[in-house]
Amino acid sequence: MNRILVTGAAGFIGYHLCKSLISKGFFVVGIDNINNYYDVRLKYNRLEELGIDKNCASQFHEVVASSKFINSFSFIRMNIEDRKSLPKIFKNYKFDVVCNLAAQAGVRYSIENPEAYIDSNIVGFLNVMECCRNNKIKHFIYASSSSVYGLNNEIPFKVTDNVESPISLYAATKKSNELIAHSYSHLYKIPTTGLRFFTVYGPWGRPDMAYFLFADAIVNNRPINVFNNGNMERDFTFISDIIDGILKIVIGPLKDRLINEKYYKIYNIGNNKSIKLSDFIDEIEKNLSIKSAKNMMAMQPGDVVKTWANVDQLIADYDYSPNTTINFGVEQFIKWYKEYFNVH
Repeated sequence: MNRILVTGAAGFIGYHLCKSLISKGFFVVGIDNINNYYDVRLKYNRLEELGIDKNCASQFHEVVASSKFINSFSFIRMNIEDRKSLPKIFKNYKFDVVCNLAAQAGVRYSIENPEAYIDSNIVGFLNVMECCRNNKIKHFIYASSSSVYGLNNEIPFKVTDNVESPISLYAATKKSNELIAHSYSHLYKIPTTGLRFFTVYGPWGRPDMAYFLFADAIVNNRPINVFNNGNMERDFTFISDIIDGILKIVIGPLKDRLINEKYYKIYNIGNNKSIKLSDFIDEIEKNLSIKSAKNMMAMQPGDVVKTWANVDQLIADYDYSPNTTINFGVEQFIKWYKEYFNVH
């Protein structure tokens, strides 16, 4: 049975990835520091879905899942920048694959709290990479972001585009991750795969994301804030499409890459189309059966008008096939939202 480390396991994508890996018979170790960037109750509830008791997860020591997932999932609460503890975990578990999803998220929050991004996204990332180097990890997969494209004017975004002009510290840290991974792939022949995520949404999502904020405001009779006067487009990608893509990379063979010494790879992972923000809001309103009041606002610092992922390379290499429509995706999110928050 392959042993996989998933950092950021209590996060939105991390939770869904752990759940899918467990269902496919992998032994998964999850790490998360459960910070308070957003309501920690949601993070604890995700862990409970994976069989981890909240009272155990709140302590800074290793805990093993309930009998529901015994021998399949373990959880450890810690910071990935912990240089003393992380190497011990690598030594004890002898991982085959590492999926590094832990990061301080959010573009706008990086303007207010830059130190948190350096600690987690730079220091923590380097610490994980060092552990991979010292423990002969077979494949290191990590989260980058569409934010690295900054003010890029070429649409759709391609991995070959210039990404030397990030417009937020968050984006700068993600670009730094790609550079660090390239260095380690070159120096130590570690297969690394970076994934530039594009606006992931769905059940158990992040409360700081626009779609979640919209639903919360509409349900509670508050106007929604629509930036750039609504003239925004995003490559909205449903969580199941993201997880399917990651699983293809985890399971996919590395033989050809190793033979050709292509140790370093970067992919866009998105829905392969751009959706108008107004259309996305319409879907939320339709599923809630409520029409929203809107505050039309100016563009926010660090934001971009349009994102659109060219995923041709991921399709070619891993047969990636995002196929979830926003109609179905938003329906699934609102269905979960109503149940989770007991909305009638």
